[in-house]
Amino acid sequence: MKLASYRTPAGPVRTVIVTADGAGYVETGLDGSMIDLIAGWDRLKPQLIARAATRPAEPLDRSRLCAPVLRPGKIFAIGLNYADHIAESKLGTPERQVWFTKAQTSVNGPHDPILITRNTFTNDYEVELVAVIGRTARHVSAADAPAHVFGYCVGNDVTERMWQHAGPQWSLGKSFDTHAPMGPWLTTADEVADPHALGIRCFVNGEKRQDSNTSHLVFNLWQQIEHLSAAMTLEPGDILFTGTPGGIGAAMDPRRFLAPGDVVRCEIDQLGHIEGMMQAEG
Repeated sequence: MKLASYRTPAGPVRTVIVTADGAGYVETGLDGSMIDLIAGWDRLKPQLIARAATRPAEPLDRSRLCAPVLRPGKIFAIGLNYADHIAESKLGTPERQVWFTKAQTSVNGPHDPILITRNTFTNDYEVELVAVIGRTARHVSAADAPAHVFGYCVGNDVTERMWQHAGPQWSLGKSFDTHAPMGPWLTTADEVADPHALGIRCFVNGEKRQDSNTSHLVFNLWQQIEHLSAAMTLEPGDILFTGTPGGIGAAMDPRRFLAPGDVVRCEIDQLGHIEGMMQAEG
């Protein structure tokens, strides 16, 4: 099933079921946020399946799509997790997973403008598979980790490189407002046979910059969940950015950073695409 947070014509953001072709939607009829839906999924799933089968679909306007999870409790992202990205960064393969956080205020809709903050000039793109936690996870083994994933979407870990590398901690350079666009919707895990076998690509103004497959992750998603849940409790709606492949603008010669008017499209097989225009902050 495809689920979205959608700004309805009446105004409020509602959780909706997106049709298989992505052209229409049916409101879930539920109060609460996507996190509430995820937390109650075992109870609500039969009801939503029946509703999707019996209610007529309304045409879906992609400009009204919001990030699937509007206010996730936690956003974690792993760095240096594709071999080609490690090579272009001129760094060694990490022996341990390298994690950083992104702020809640970086969350952005799948087709909303992406801001270039005042006096910043090194904004970059990073297409990533995003996993959304479905069940509370604490000290979860890699073998048991799949049962704790609710679903997947496409993400862009937009990064301000000068801020990222100004110190040893990356979180500030990764947390600018609007720098975590996600979507276009949340595809439930039962519809993705293997999250480690998905083509992943990024285009800037139609030019392909990144082209890889999630099979090339250094630490796979199950290992990521095992590692994080050893340190903290992962809760329904928490977001994991799983790493970006090679092809970032900072690694090009000469370097090619994003400018106002650039259009960044990120896509992953089976999950759809997100596309946002870079916009100078007013």
